[in-house]
Amino acid sequence: MAHTQSLSLLPRNGHSAPFLELRGWFPSKVAAISRFVNQLMWFVLHFRSADGSEIDIEMALREALANAVIHGNGDDSCKSVYVTCRCYMDGEISITVRDQGRGFDSNAVPDPTLLENLPFTHGVGSTL
Repeated sequence: MAHTQSLSLLPRNGHSAPFLELRGWFPSKVAAISRFVNQLMWFVLHFRSADGSEIDIEMALREALANAVIHGNGDDSCKSVYVTCRCYMDGEISITVRDQGRGFDSNAVPDPTLLENLPFTHGVGSTL
């Protein structure tokens, strides 16, 4: 995996299932996303039974990484995107994506689940 920082077996707080955690980062470039996703999905599939949801996991991961590169970091290749992936032994998976952008006040964003906001074709960032 590009720029992998750590891999460790850790106990999960308040849960009996331990997990493997992989932390990595890549330069904030759209061209770097596919390679990173391919390597992270390889990790996920080696520690989690395939159940058909891997396509959804991969799609959500690609979207989150693209949002981090394009919207979060503003297409600034001098910045980085950081990812933490936890694969729990009971099959649960947790992926956290962080960028180096300014962020935004989530309370200032209209609720995307309200009926009047459903026609919007873009994410919450488009309403800012």
